[in-house]
Formats: sequence, C-alpha cells, structure tokens
Amino acid sequence: MNRVILIGNGFDLAHGLKTSYEDFINWYWEQWGKKLRSSSNKIETDPFCSFVLKEDVGLGGWYLVWPYYYKCSLKSCTDRELIDLAINDNQVCEYSVTSVFFSKICNAINSKGWVDIEKEYYDLLLEVVLRPENCNFTVQELNNHLNYIQKLLFKYLSMVSYKDITCNSEIQKIIVGKINKDDISISNQHVFNDYVAYLIQHDDAYAQLLYRYGIDGANRHFMTEDIKRLKKQIAESSEIEEIYLRDLIIPENILLLNFNYTELADKYGQLNSITINHIHGDLSQSNNIIFGYGDELDEDYKDLLKQSDNECLRNIKSIKYLESSNYRNMLKFIESGPYQIYIMGHSCGKSDRTMLNTLFEHKHCVSIKPYYYRKSDGSDNYIEIVQSICRNFTDMKLMRDRIVNKTLCEPLPQISK
Repeated sequence: MNRVILIGNGFDLAHGLKTSYEDFINWYWEQWGKKLRSSSNKIETDPFCSFVLKEDVGLGGWYLVWPYYYKCSLKSCTDRELIDLAINDNQVCEYSVTSVFFSKICNAINSKGWVDIEKEYYDLLLEVVLRPENCNFTVQELNNHLNYIQKLLFKYLSMVSYKDITCNSEIQKIIVGKINKDDISISNQHVFNDYVAYLIQHDDAYAQLLYRYGIDGANRHFMTEDIKRLKKQIAESSEIEEIYLRDLIIPENILLLNFNYTELADKYGQLNSITINHIHGDLSQSNNIIFGYGDELDEDYKDLLKQSDNECLRNIKSIKYLESSNYRNMLKFIESGPYQIYIMGHSCGKSDRTMLNTLFEHKHCVSIKPYYYRKSDGSDNYIEIVQSICRNFTDMKLMRDRIVNKTLCEPLPQISK
C-alpha cells in the first residue's frame, strides 16, 4: 500500500514562509513604493495601474510631499505606506487601475483578507468568452495580465529564502508514519488486511521495506524479531485487527505531490521510499511553471472547448500538463497499487479540480485524510477543507466512505514562533 501527500501553500506557511498571495501582493506594492521614491517621471505605469503627479506638483512629490503632509519623517514612511498615501490622497497624484483582473484581486484581499488568483482568472475568462458584450477587455489582455502576474510571482518566490529551514520533525513523522487501519475506508478494509498478510508472510519483503526507510543493522534485526514474534501471536489469534503488527505497517512508496513552486518539500524526500513530483513546476525554470485553472468538470468548461480562439485554452492546466512528464508520472504512481491520500496545506479548491477528481475517485484510492489548520482562537478549518474536497467528487457515496472523519484527524504541525 502506498501514500500520496498533497502539498499546498499551507505546507510552506506552516514552516514560516511568506508565500501566500497576500504576501505576494504586499511585496508588489512595496516595489511600487521603491519605484516612486526614485522616479524621475511625472507618470509611472505598469500593466495593472498608473500613478500620475498633479500638474502643480514637482517630481519631489514622489518622496517628500506625502511624509511632510502627514507630519512623518521620510525614514519613518515605509514603501507600503507611501503607496497607501498615493492611492488614498489625490492631492498629490492620481492613481488609477488599468486592469480588471488586478482590480478583482485587490478587492478580494480587501474584503476577505485572501485571494485565489487562479479562480479570479477563470471567472473573468468565462465572463469575456460567454458574455463579451459586457466586458471592456479581451481574452488576450486577460492572458497577458495573468502572464505578468506569473512573472512577478516567480520573481517574488525566488527571493523567499527557505534554504536554512530544517524539516519539522512532527511533519516528518507523519509523512513516513504507520498506516492506521481506522483511516482506511470501509469498502477497502480488505486491502489493508491483504497488505498486512503479505508483510507477515514475506520476511524478505518486509526487511527490504525497512531498509528503504533507513532501518538496518541492529534496528532491522530487532524489527525482524518483532515480525517473528507477532507471527506466532497471529497463529494463536483469529483476528488480525487485534494484533500489534498493524503498528508496524508502513507504506511501500510515498509520493510527495508538490503543488508549490518552492522546493521546500524536497527536504523531506531523502529516503528511498519517497518520490517528489513538482506537478506545477518549480523555480529552477520560469517557463515550466503551470499557473492557470483546471476544472474540466465545470459545466462552463465545455463552452470554452467550443471556442475557435486558442487563447481561451492557453492557461488551462489540463492542457499545460502535457508540456512535461509530471502528470504522467503521477498517473503511473496511482496506477501501481492502492494508496491513501494525506492533505497538507492544500485547499483542494476548484482550480485543481481535474487532477483532484482523478486522485480522489480512482479505484486505488483507499482514504483521504486532511491535516487541518488550527487557528489562534481554537477553531479550525477541517470542515472547510472537507467542503472543498466534496466539490472534487462526482460520487457522494464514495466521498463519505473515503474521507477520514475529524476524530481521526489532527492539525498540521506548525513551526514554533
């Protein structure tokens, strides 16, 4: 039996990395602040917005007028504060948004405190394709703006340092930990029992499995002696479930399916039993990044396929997956045998619905276990994750059988502050 671990942005955040979209947008505004401080032009623009000094304001307005006006020193006015002043005070300059896409991103952050950039993109894509008469932008403009966001995101994430971060020992234990029989769906209990029986009957196979986890020498001998002792117990018992052996059951192979662009997950892939798949690309090459939307189950997706303009499909993930072997390698893994799914920091949103549906409803999937986030007030997002998981199913009976209930789940360990 194998294990697939879905690694999303919450995994990086749990290690203290500032990799949320909100962090990224804050960085974007800070770069604007630096740009205005050193500007020698009355007009500054990028694909998303523009700042224009008033006619009666000199170039010094970019870095002197606002701090003076608000009675704060230049040093105490941060780049982000400078931008806030520029946006909210039209006595010095005029600020305007030139991108509908960027406007939606900012509105989402202001109203909800977070944003799903890929979903905002898809919503606008459907709007301009299905109701173009109501839009003042084109599909090509929307795609160009997504491409600009992608380039900025690549630059930002490349600056986020994770080299000195060490593996969280609690997360590491979960990744390579034993398979709990109670986690397995009712319809697949026999799969677990067959796996236990196989390991009991094949000493060499179990010894090789332990070796792949780095257990050898004296430790390996001890584990082998445990197996022999337990075999004797099993001979005297009619119920495998009663035997301590299940506490020694570990997955044969582990796939870290990394949806992040950072390589933090690689730090956990040092054992022979673990494979890393950067399904959306990584920061080693900007042109291998997959950034867009992937929901073939959406009814409106069929309308996109009917369009003759290929721009409509330029950023659809299920098509971009064909540019590398990552998706195919994932399929090989899940076709190789039964697997359980652990979710670590992935929201399971609809932007990855095509892939998640393939993973969740596959005949070899035996369970889906979310590791939720516990908030400072004691509440958690287990239900929110489960609600998102549900949207990736077409068979609700199957969903109820495979999702591990909350009493058997736990929070994703967070790095100590």
